[in-house]
Amino acid sequence: MSHAIQAEGLVKRFGETRALAGVSLTAEPGTVLGMLGPNGAGKTTATRILATLIEPTEGSARVGGFDVVRDAHKVRQLIGLTGQYAGVDEMLTGTENLVLIGRLLGMPRRASRARAAELLERFQLTEAAERAAKTYSGGMRRRLDLAASLVGRPQILFLDEPTTGLDPRSRNGLWDIVRGLTGDGVTVLLTTQYLEEADQLADDIVVIDRGQVIAHGTSDMLKAQVGGQVLELRPIRQGDGGAAARIVADLTGTEPEIRDGLVSAPITDPALMPAVVRRLDDAGVAVGELSLRKSSLDEVFFALTGHHTDDIDAEAGELEQAADKEGASA
Repeated sequence: MSHAIQAEGLVKRFGETRALAGVSLTAEPGTVLGMLGPNGAGKTTATRILATLIEPTEGSARVGGFDVVRDAHKVRQLIGLTGQYAGVDEMLTGTENLVLIGRLLGMPRRASRARAAELLERFQLTEAAERAAKTYSGGMRRRLDLAASLVGRPQILFLDEPTTGLDPRSRNGLWDIVRGLTGDGVTVLLTTQYLEEADQLADDIVVIDRGQVIAHGTSDMLKAQVGGQVLELRPIRQGDGGAAARIVADLTGTEPEIRDGLVSAPITDPALMPAVVRRLDDAGVAVGELSLRKSSLDEVFFALTGHHTDDIDAEAGELEQAADKEGASA
């Protein structure tokens, strides 16, 4: 097969609501494809179609060379899925959860226990193997959930916002695990709201907004579209915001944004920062905050679409409920 994952023109409607509006994407074997976007953008809907949990209204997709609708049973033999929330049985121990998955997949009892022990060691859960999952920390549950998705040795793994709610240490631990999986030849489709996460893990990124792919490329290519870094400053006097914005616009050639008194603009040359400071000083604009940071998901979206990620968050709950209802009835 040339592509591990290939989708063309995926459209999904839930009644009058259109969750996907023609999504096309590809992922090569042994790579991480990052699907980047805010809540309600359509990432989870696309993932559920590719994982055969729901069917598209229009368009087609192939996973592992098989059509996700006509050959759904073959696709399921190749994939693993970890959703946004841990799906393990909290009353069972770590070992019991993994053995149960193995038995459901048709593995002999001895092979199931051996695979469980192997995965518990790999995910550093051996010491907690005989404890009920309800006693696990959030990070431990996510690791157990990911281990469960690997019991059947999938060739393709779907990770739907796997680090949601995790502390930085647990998140970094999961990142290391994902890197190890691709080193073993596993193809990973990673959905995330975080540019940093896609930056750390993805070989290629598709940015989705309102059910459409609005950008596609490597992390460096996306950053280049919004400037490699973002200059932020906050004048001490509230009335100086306009003057500060004009100075930033003059030096950067970009119309800055002002939100809650904070003036920000993408820049490609960090050397502009001293020039901004000098011009502000010459103009008598006193600054209480001044920083230079990497571009965020919000800057990417604002540059590409003209609106912020939180502008469509209100739609997320409606879409998720519709997808959950259809998935449950499938």
